[in-house]
Amino acid sequence: MIGIVDYNAGNIKSVERALLSIGAEYVLSKNPKDLEKCDKIIFPGVGEAEYAMKQLKLTGYDNFLKDWYAASKPMIGICLGSQIIFEHSEEGDVDCLGLLKGTIRHFTNVWKDEGINPALKVPEIGWNDLTFSNGSSKLLAGVPEHSDFYFVHSYIIQPADKTVIKAFADYGCQVPACVEQGSLTAFQFHPEKSGKWGLQILKNFAFMGDK
Repeated sequence: MIGIVDYNAGNIKSVERALLSIGAEYVLSKNPKDLEKCDKIIFPGVGEAEYAMKQLKLTGYDNFLKDWYAASKPMIGICLGSQIIFEHSEEGDVDCLGLLKGTIRHFTNVWKDEGINPALKVPEIGWNDLTFSNGSSKLLAGVPEHSDFYFVHSYIIQPADKTVIKAFADYGCQVPACVEQGSLTAFQFHPEKSGKWGLQILKNFAFMGDK
């Protein structure tokens, strides 16, 4: 059973529709106790990092997710849920969950540090293709390299350990699009809004370990 974390900052309906379309069972709740018996967790998110962290603390999901990760149980993060698993975000200058080491930085700050000034709009909104790296991810099995996925974001994942980057996109600079460490995989793009290949990722996650 998959548990969907509902903390008032998630793209919940699109995730639900995607899981229903692949025949995956799930439970959605604002109460962490309702997800304790699940064997997999989806941690979605849209919006602003500071608000999201406040909601996680109010609901108790901050400690729940830390304990879940510490227990090496399968979890995926999506969009904002792929960012606030790191230590700190420039968005609101807020400390985040710290499951993985690294920061979240605005596109323009990364471009400035890299000495580039691409003629690109922020946020990045639209389709972008993936290049696999560091052996790719088990959840990208069956997905051809350079397949397109749907992105909406202004901030970029900056992992301290670059080997956790399993796929990246290009948007003026290299954009980590999939990161993975242990039982945790996170996607900057929206698999639930990315058509056939996005559903393949969710199938890989939902039925992982099934015979």
